Amino acid sequence: MIAVLVSIRVRPGLMDRFIEATLDDARGSVRDEPGCYRFDVLRDAKDANLVHLYEVYTDESAREAHRKMPHYLEWGEAVKEWRDGPSSRIEMGIFAENV
Repeated sequence: MIAVLVSIRVRPGLMDRFIEATLDDARGSVRDEPGCYRFDVLRDAKDANLVHLYEVYTDESAREAHRKMPHYLEWGEAVKEWRDGPSSRIEMGIFAENV
């Protein structure tokens, strides 16, 4: 399994809309993608304009499939103007679950 942590800075005043759109993508990912095990939307505790997405996939092909799903494409189009700069990504392998 692989995990991805994506951090996205959101323009001031757009957080509520960003969160709503991102939760729709997260729900669609877990509901419609057999290779997506987890998709958490997290708001940074110290920065009100920073969101972290924690995603867990079976493998790289499942993550690539995610990027082609209608809910992901709709999300990307909806939020592209709401971002404040580039996002960052950390990719990880999972050695143990729920230890």
